[in-house]
Amino acid sequence: MASDKAAEVIDWLLEGDVSVAYLTTRDLLHRDEPSLQKRIATEGVGAALLAARRPDGHWGRGFYRPKWTSSHYTLLELRNLGLAPDNPVAMESVQLILAANKTRDGGLNSSPRSAASETCINGMTLDYASYFGAPEEDLVSLVDCLLDSRVPDGGFNCEHRPGHPVRHSSMHTTVSVLEGIHSYRSAGHGHRREDLGEAAETAVEFLLRHELFKSERTSEVIRADFTRVHHPPRWHFDILRGLECLASMGVPREPRMDAALDLLDARRRTDGRWTATAWPGETHVPSESKREPSRWATLRALRVRYRFEMRDGRSRGTLGGVGTSR
Repeated sequence: MASDKAAEVIDWLLEGDVSVAYLTTRDLLHRDEPSLQKRIATEGVGAALLAARRPDGHWGRGFYRPKWTSSHYTLLELRNLGLAPDNPVAMESVQLILAANKTRDGGLNSSPRSAASETCINGMTLDYASYFGAPEEDLVSLVDCLLDSRVPDGGFNCEHRPGHPVRHSSMHTTVSVLEGIHSYRSAGHGHRREDLGEAAETAVEFLLRHELFKSERTSEVIRADFTRVHHPPRWHFDILRGLECLASMGVPREPRMDAALDLLDARRRTDGRWTATAWPGETHVPSESKREPSRWATLRALRVRYRFEMRDGRSRGTLGGVGTSR
């Protein structure tokens, strides 16, 4: 029966890494268990990431190198694991980055020799720095850089900077900035709050005009990778990350999301789970096998389905077939 399969999927998620169990409990079963969140720092993937930190407060070879084992991407992953926002190790590393890695324009760049910051890095950093409690005064310059980098079509693009304008936004950069804006505003910060709200509205509209994966001009798929599920998403865009972002921001369901939601459903296995592909590169912990169902992809996809179904007023109490009455 469908309800039996639903219960099996939930139980399977709860048997995974403590971070998956915590987020499943919080977001799918709607129970807040601080003791479970606290264990992320001492067990499983979260503990492994924290243990990989160097004595100088950085991971990898510093702020951005190598890609997935650097401080930047490790902090982003810890944020997405649900590590407690007041974790002192993460908070200290965030402060190190904000104090020592800003470029002359007040943002951040993968290269310490660059004078100009990169919009996608500013967006991702604003996301995890806001989450891990960075003071507003340390984030003001990132906010200003982001607002100065808006593209006329409503979104954002890492290639767009003073003296080097671009005409079309990037899906990758736009979703990174939206996540950063949402995290910053959720932290209660007020610097240029109305400007950020307007920027978020136009960026959401940019994603929706493309139905999250289609060319606005031809309606063809922009990139095949956009239609697949990846975990962790890193800086890359795909339909799951885009839908997650819109759901977390409280954007109401509308018809321009339907094609992406249908694609996400089409990726679902007959056992009610999803698989995911990992982006290549060195990592602190092994990635999930793309041949086996992914707890992370399943959690994230069910979370999207639940949030949009609840807001749409349909299938209340279900997660696209996974019940929440437990």
